[in-house]
Amino acid sequence: MEKNELDKINTFTRREFKEKELYTFPVTLCDNDIDRDGEAFTDKALDQMKDLFVGKTGIFDHDPKGENQSARIYDTEVVTDPEKTTAYGTPYKFLRGKAYTVRTEENKALIAEIDAGIKKEVSVSCTANKRICSICGNDMNKNPCEHIKSKEYNGKICYFMLDDITDAYEWSFVAVPAQVNAGVTKKFEKKGGKEMEDFSPITTQQALDDILKNATDELKTEIKQLKTQIAERDKSIADLTAQNDSYRLGAERTKAAVAHGIPLDLADRLAGTTAEELAADAEKLAQFVRSGQPAPMMSVDSVPSGGGAGNFDAQLINLSNALKGE
Repeated sequence: MEKNELDKINTFTRREFKEKELYTFPVTLCDNDIDRDGEAFTDKALDQMKDLFVGKTGIFDHDPKGENQSARIYDTEVVTDPEKTTAYGTPYKFLRGKAYTVRTEENKALIAEIDAGIKKEVSVSCTANKRICSICGNDMNKNPCEHIKSKEYNGKICYFMLDDITDAYEWSFVAVPAQVNAGVTKKFEKKGGKEMEDFSPITTQQALDDILKNATDELKTEIKQLKTQIAERDKSIADLTAQNDSYRLGAERTKAAVAHGIPLDLADRLAGTTAEELAADAEKLAQFVRSGQPAPMMSVDSVPSGGGAGNFDAQLINLSNALKGE
């Protein structure tokens, strides 16, 4: 054992161990080929698990009891086999872990079984956020399609690509792994990050129909909720638009009234929806006001301070009478 490997192991121990105290062995954790469940890790997923599995403990049959801890991964690497390709024609890659355990009287039997090739197959437990259909590209966790794993479509085998690995839990010695060359027990996440149960292969048409029906019902509910939210949003936008138009029109009426010498109390009488239309109507109203009143109407600013208020009120009365035709 090289010193740098011993140093890596000792980062996980409470005291420094010597090489003679330890037993190390390589283990193929998983690969990018299609497994017995009709699924395959992407190359990106292997790279993500490379970091996530460092320091993870090895147990038996995914039973997380303390007494089942048997070994620990101290290093990993993604290996490409240049002489092998996957079932879908890409270079074959696998995640190799380097594991260690302590040489004790209790571990003698385990070490002997590993050396004899009896304890060989392993399975990993991890969280995959995405399961992508190889036929249509849909993420089965978010937008399930009708394609069935291991079924052929236009000459292509359907399988789900596992991607976006967010966590790794443990690796186990098992009798029959899901992957041919290693073994995988997979877990997936729901929306919000809550874990789902361990994935079980779909073995009957009825089971598939039930899954599709449940997914369809959920989608219908989500669509209904979205339509309600869209309708409420559209109504809010329409109300705000109408309110804004009302404020704009009021401001334009006031502006037109001031520009043509019309009292602000009469600004609401102006007709039109644009500045041009309001200005034209204000001009007409101003001409009518001027023709029906003997003296020009003074602005508020020009009213004399002494008794001015009464004079201004009298002008408003004259203007009102003129509008009534009196």
